[in-house]
Amino acid sequence: MTDTRAYEGLIAETITVQGDGGDSIYAYFARPLGEGPFPAMLLLHHIPGWDEWYRETARRYAHHGYVTICPDLYYRDGSGEPEDVAAKVRAEGGAPDDRVVGDADGCIAYLRSLPYVTGKVGVMGTCSGGRHSFLVGCRSSEGVDAVVDCWGGNVVMPPENLSERQPVAPIDYTADLAAPLLGLFGENDFSPTPDQVAEHEAALQREGKDYEFHMYPNAGHGFFYYNYPQAYAAEAAVDGWEKIWDFLERKLG
Repeated sequence: MTDTRAYEGLIAETITVQGDGGDSIYAYFARPLGEGPFPAMLLLHHIPGWDEWYRETARRYAHHGYVTICPDLYYRDGSGEPEDVAAKVRAEGGAPDDRVVGDADGCIAYLRSLPYVTGKVGVMGTCSGGRHSFLVGCRSSEGVDAVVDCWGGNVVMPPENLSERQPVAPIDYTADLAAPLLGLFGENDFSPTPDQVAEHEAALQREGKDYEFHMYPNAGHGFFYYNYPQAYAAEAAVDGWEKIWDFLERKLG
């Protein structure tokens, strides 16, 4: 609980960071003002693109005391309305997994270079961003200290769905997961389905990983998205955010 007489402030802006292959890409950056140092969060946006919801979420994390960065994973695919750019990326089969992990590594290195960051960095994403967050937890050369996967689809992938851009199902990297994982899912979701979540959980158990999965019975895909009334599930969303704050406080401090 914040003391009503405590100083509070934040800065939020678009910056340029070095991503995969040394490319300069845009990122939305939000940080709390105050004494610090602060833990940090990397946000990996969903398939609808680098949109307003993710900017608001970055500011929300900053309000809760996390230096936060959200890179434009579709920067190389053009500019314009997020939905239009995302449609192009979707038609091409999604952002390449290797490129996303490279962009994430650049952002993690940037966060840890900041004098007001403790060095602890978590990653969170929803939808395709949840899938990417799990990939980063398994494959990042920089390493993260906590992973939050919100209804990440295509962690479990049949062979016929693999492609040049997504050549390996993320579940096949489970043995390499190097950070504790929080997963939030809806029972009415179509991607991932409850059966796919159970398959992922079984893989985590076989590998002895530190994880927490929560399945909400009255929620489907995207249940945090208040801007999509057909998807938003208020009770699950409120509880889900409380679980995120508790998990990150325990893992990042």
